[in-house]
Amino acid sequence: MEKLNFLNTVKGSLLEGFYPKGWDLEKIDKCCDLGLKKVLSRGTHWNKGFQAMALNSLDELEYRMGAEIANEIIETYENGQKLAIILPVGPMGMYKHVVEIIEERQISCAHVYTFNMDEWSNRDGDTMPSDQEGGFELAMNHALFDPLGALTIPKEQRHFATKEVLPQYEEKIKAIKGGGGRLVTVYGIGRACHIAFWEPQIGDEYASDQEWKDQSHRIGQALHPLTIEQNSLHSFSSRFTLIPCYANTIGPGLFLKSDYCIGGADGVYPNRGANWQGMSLCVTLQYGPSRWVPSSWMPTLPGKLFFMKELAGPLLPEAH
Repeated sequence: MEKLNFLNTVKGSLLEGFYPKGWDLEKIDKCCDLGLKKVLSRGTHWNKGFQAMALNSLDELEYRMGAEIANEIIETYENGQKLAIILPVGPMGMYKHVVEIIEERQISCAHVYTFNMDEWSNRDGDTMPSDQEGGFELAMNHALFDPLGALTIPKEQRHFATKEVLPQYEEKIKAIKGGGGRLVTVYGIGRACHIAFWEPQIGDEYASDQEWKDQSHRIGQALHPLTIEQNSLHSFSSRFTLIPCYANTIGPGLFLKSDYCIGGADGVYPNRGANWQGMSLCVTLQYGPSRWVPSSWMPTLPGKLFFMKELAGPLLPEAH
């Protein structure tokens, strides 16, 4: 019996207008069939300094990401450089390893300038109070800044994505790099292939990739429904009613200027044979650069992307 091609059934359905206009659904689907070996094959768009690394456990992924961050802090300290580092809220387990390594080496982080890549907001860019549960500033204080104690990043060098501070990121990072400093971006990959909350539908607003690549940030960016559902599952115990529909976020005008990037994809449900991030990971690595697929640009930059091996597929349907 001939298989039905459900890619042709989007038109006229509720999904018409839901998926970003620039998504090539057939190309996305082919990425999902590749499997580990082909997902890891070096694409022509991959930077020679980019590596994708399949890992067997979440513990290993969190350690490797934390060790990479700590190594950047230590190397820039030893080189007498300032470090501008763009940080996400998650996977949070990586930060305990940053703290352990920095404490073991007794390295002061006085040369480090952190820039949180995004923050929940309303339509006007107003963000959560710094002490509200679910907010990114509170999460970073608990996971990284407070545990570092006397070695921590000075408060005046910590930047959070409020509507007042986020527009200052570009000039501050530019000044650090202009003075011989280094820019590192740490990232995860969204369900809809966003980086930070730079969503795929933003690609519709620009006439060229270059115009899109020049954008440094957004205040009150509307989130894609897939982003809201993703976060409801892994951060809000399925309560999508708690999640703002907007966020302040950095854009490609910042993360694409990184000297090095450290990525992670851990979206596996243990003991269920299921995941939410497989398609996102496969597309990131093998789709090729597109402004409608923000994460597809990360292999064009030097760095490492650590991911759970199960995410590479092939991603096959299975009834549960």
